Amino acid sequence: MTQEAELPGKRVLVLRADELGPNDRKMWREIRTESQAPPNPFLDPVFTTAVGRVRPGARVAVLQDDGLPVGYFPYERGPLGQGRAIGLGVSDSQGAVLRPGLRLDARGLLRACALSSWEFDNLEAGQGMFVPYAAEELASPVVDLGEGFERYTERLRARSASFLRQTLAKERKLARQAGEVRFVHDARDPEALRALMGWKSAQYRRTGRRDRFAQEWITRLVGLLAESEEPECRGVLSVLYAAGRPVAAHFGLRSRTVLSWWFPAYDRAYAKYSPGLVLQLRMLEAAAADGIETVDLGSGPARYKESFKTGDVRVYEGAVVRPVPGGAAHWLGREPARAARRFVRNRPRLAGAAARALAEAGRLRGR
Repeated sequence: MTQEAELPGKRVLVLRADELGPNDRKMWREIRTESQAPPNPFLDPVFTTAVGRVRPGARVAVLQDDGLPVGYFPYERGPLGQGRAIGLGVSDSQGAVLRPGLRLDARGLLRACALSSWEFDNLEAGQGMFVPYAAEELASPVVDLGEGFERYTERLRARSASFLRQTLAKERKLARQAGEVRFVHDARDPEALRALMGWKSAQYRRTGRRDRFAQEWITRLVGLLAESEEPECRGVLSVLYAAGRPVAAHFGLRSRTVLSWWFPAYDRAYAKYSPGLVLQLRMLEAAAADGIETVDLGSGPARYKESFKTGDVRVYEGAVVRPVPGGAAHWLGREPARAARRFVRNRPRLAGAAARALAEAGRLRGR
């Protein structure tokens, strides 16, 4: 059921995420284009609608001026009005979609949405309403393919000729020892997708991290997006085969010009061939040929990201908290743990020790 509220000079309609109609999707994209923000698929209405089909608390606040939409704010609402970015935990780009020049008060928007807090962990740069509430600024590596794959490999070779040479050598070795190597950029292969999820679940457990695919809503969300045909937000499954068998795969989201790196994994039986690196290099080549100008590798440290990236964009982690009981509950439940993670992350030796401890815990659980 639609809820209504008021902001100074604005009307706010709160809809369930799956209630967005064709006109709202059209206006959302027009406003996003006007703002000149990168066309990241996580901030397309298709992603929000898909989350709405698997998360009952998913909502969208539609901001209207004289009856016309001027902004969209997707979020999820939990107990005591505690809010979070839509798809928090798997979304790599978060925020509100606002017409350029629109100025809003973050806490006022939360009040209109009956939220006591709103948590984010990949807030995109340029979200001036929310950035002041960030607890940390993070680097999110990207690959610029705007000048084509050949120009990209020239830059890659100039920075680290040995990395590119070794990766290509591993691919040749894989073909010699395991069988014919074949890469499919946009595969329609349900078995390969299931294999990818299995490899990724094992990786999460092995490294002591929460298994995302043990959460039904994430598995269902991936399934929905794998079926999408929308050019501004659809799933792309890329698979590296050896002798007809999948040995590495990646499932990500793409718009017309941006590919978001999401769930990569490989079969550890082929680890000595570095199939994940081979897959990523072939993906970048195919993506450039398919009109992709930017590959967003997502925040979070990883050696392979440093090897492939051409630069970084900024994203933010934090929360807007209103001075109400639900806001206090959010702060008590989340901020001490966030501060502890930040303390560890900013100290490389401590972070390394923590990673080793997580891996050991994962190994023990897997016995």
